[in-house]
Amino acid sequence: MAEHDSERGYLLDNQQSEAGIRFGALSELFDPVTFRHVDRLGITTGMRCWEVGAGSLSVPLGLAERVGPTGAVVATDIDVSWTQGVTDGVIEVVRHDVAADPPPPGGFDLVHARLVLVHVTDRAEALRRMVRALRPGGRLLLEDADPGLQPLLCPDESGPEQRLANRLRSGFRALMAARGADLTYGRTLPRLLREAGLEEVQADAYFPITSPACSVLEAATVRQIRPLLVSEGLATDEEIDRHLANVATGRLDLATAPMISAWGRQP
Repeated sequence: MAEHDSERGYLLDNQQSEAGIRFGALSELFDPVTFRHVDRLGITTGMRCWEVGAGSLSVPLGLAERVGPTGAVVATDIDVSWTQGVTDGVIEVVRHDVAADPPPPGGFDLVHARLVLVHVTDRAEALRRMVRALRPGGRLLLEDADPGLQPLLCPDESGPEQRLANRLRSGFRALMAARGADLTYGRTLPRLLREAGLEEVQADAYFPITSPACSVLEAATVRQIRPLLVSEGLATDEEIDRHLANVATGRLDLATAPMISAWGRQP
């Protein structure tokens, strides 16, 4: 994999058509978890929120519903292809690199990032900037994957279809690691939030096993990374075709890596 060892940044290009499919599946899988935490943290009318690495509009729109017309949601990403057309007056879309650019001005009652920092090379600096953007009493909610805790696509590896699926998932993890992703990052979030000076730190984890959205997410992801899987010798075209056909049957019990949610309060 030497050809890609020096590359950094997102493996899954938002410019590809599959990105929209992935965003939809991720929203179906994880929006209920995200907003359970958002509501528990008391995000309500008139508050200001910063959605980091927004990707699609599902989370910014949900936050806008909660803060209402007197609140504000700043949705940032290095690629705003899927958010730039928003007409909701509460949401401001900004092209922004969380590890390199100053935080949006004004201070925030909530800063949230989901499945973002695991992909950011300088994630420590990104975290410092998010903490700095919090108002006194503001809340930081970070949600990130930890593929190292549960590395299998098919936890019930009961046959050749499941073994092939898990081998391709192993290839996906290798490609992520080559791009600088930390595959054990999720588990560190509670400690990192405490070390950043936040109080009342708590965390939980969630991962689905067997969901139509998992199948949609897997098919879109594999189609996006197919050229790299083949060029790096991690899978053949025939194996990828066979895996996609297996996924399409709906008979594979597909899982995601655990998403760990951690939150804390700025003193």
